[in-house]
Amino acid sequence: MRKSITTEGGFLSIETGTTEPEATTIVERKGLGHPDTLADHLAERLSRAYSHHTVQRFGAVLHHNFDKLALLGGASEVRYGAGRMTAPVRVLVNGRAAPMCGGEKIPVKEIVEAEVRAFFAERLPEVSDHLDITFNITSNSSPGAVLTGDAVPDRTRWFNPRSIDDLRERRVRLSNDTSLGTGWAPENAFESFVRELVNHFSGESDFTLSHAWCGSDVKLMGYWDGDQADVVLCVPQKSRHVGSRAEYVRNAESVLAECHRMAGLRLPGAQARFRLNARDVPEKDELYLTYTGSSIESGDEGVVGRGNRVNGLITPLRPMNLEGANGKNPVYHVGKLYNIAAQRLAERLHEATNGHAEVHLVSTTGQRLDQPWRILVRLSSPDVETDKVQALVAEALEGFPALTDELVSDGIVLS
Repeated sequence: MRKSITTEGGFLSIETGTTEPEATTIVERKGLGHPDTLADHLAERLSRAYSHHTVQRFGAVLHHNFDKLALLGGASEVRYGAGRMTAPVRVLVNGRAAPMCGGEKIPVKEIVEAEVRAFFAERLPEVSDHLDITFNITSNSSPGAVLTGDAVPDRTRWFNPRSIDDLRERRVRLSNDTSLGTGWAPENAFESFVRELVNHFSGESDFTLSHAWCGSDVKLMGYWDGDQADVVLCVPQKSRHVGSRAEYVRNAESVLAECHRMAGLRLPGAQARFRLNARDVPEKDELYLTYTGSSIESGDEGVVGRGNRVNGLITPLRPMNLEGANGKNPVYHVGKLYNIAAQRLAERLHEATNGHAEVHLVSTTGQRLDQPWRILVRLSSPDVETDKVQALVAEALEGFPALTDELVSDGIVLS
């Protein structure tokens, strides 16, 4: 059944009794040391650091975006038991940020450089002294500032406000773009397993704490048919902690054993096949052996938006979009806010209906952020109280100020 409701800003469509997702699943996740994840997380860190500074100094988040950041891989030498960087990783900080407010200068470059170096010191300490940071940060206003006389168009003050009173979003939040936010729930057991397994090898876990050779540039692609799992997994090893080819092979065997152990816990009764570091040619010493634990050390690149979606997964058979949420302004950038809101709303609807829920929020640039042009809610449950759905949708749309506060205060971790 489908019901269309006219809202203040557009239309809400509620479809009930929709088909549940099939068991067949293709899912990918990139770990903490993958170049795309590094780019995503660094861009978000820069946005939050800049937001913290401007809120503390001026009382508001000033205009900025760091969502076009890119990392260009360096070069390294890798030997059994040793290794070193031979060329730096280039950090291209691409974006815009207000350089001043009310005549007071904002130390944008200083904030950015400090955060970039702190980020790599935490995430890839071997790289932290081998960085080449390029600042491509402008303060140019968006299109629309038409000169009609001697007056200064308001739009030209977006990145150079006289005070926070020049920030239009303090009066009404308008969408910065025509864009799409997508969310769905629940995950199936295999999708949850993929997230957990990649986190287990790329983050802090009992396994990584007891195996210093385990690098963080982990990547997983998995296929699931409801009964069997087929997984291709890449887990690097750090060369300083691997003394020989034989030791590398033994370490790889311990990774595979851990994969099967966790599959037995999370996918009981299922058959699971794992292929690890499929490009390895041990007899030629062509191995996923790295100095830093990440391919960013040797020519690989990372770009914001090419990694995990807001829910931490890449799921081509599920509804998804190509928005890169990290690094966007947390006040009115719909590519960030609509994706988080759609995911949270889908989870609430799943809890309320005990069925599959899918949410799409579509904005129109320049229109009120809390009044999407189109809202599509698809629910597998056939018996749904549409009034309850409307109430949950309204609650989600009213929650953007609180969502901004969460983002600025580091209350949300993206991808």
